[in-house]
Amino acid sequence: MRVVIQRVSRASVEVEGNQSGAIEKGLCVFLGVQKDADEQDLVWLTKKIINLRIFNDASGKMNLSVLDVNGDILLISQFTLHASTRKGNRPSFIQSERPSRAEELYNTCIGLLEQELDKPIQTGVFGGDMKVFIENDGPVTILMDSQQRW
Repeated sequence: MRVVIQRVSRASVEVEGNQSGAIEKGLCVFLGVQKDADEQDLVWLTKKIINLRIFNDASGKMNLSVLDVNGDILLISQFTLHASTRKGNRPSFIQSERPSRAEELYNTCIGLLEQELDKPIQTGVFGGDMKVFIENDGPVTILMDSQQRW
């Protein structure tokens, strides 16, 4: 699985003109589920996301996690994170998991993040045509892939 994590001052997502999720200070996380991903990938990713020290401490150094700053999380599914552009100019998405399994893992991820954060998280709509609004703080953008954790 791949995630793009952005430290944000605020972020929101709309589907068909209706806001489905919004946060102030926290993390906007885009999640791409690849074929053969499993719950162990999610456990590793959620622990990394929650404990990633990318918020500034009193000295201005990135030393605090989303937990430390009592931040929020906006989780958005994004199958395009597994796009392959090796051949031609049209991306291939053959490494993306089939929608039914990807949605199952996305929902599991929501539960794990809420458990780790100890509060509800905000989400987009799986498979929806979403408009995402982000005020990136820093900017700070981190890429992680559960297949590269060893």
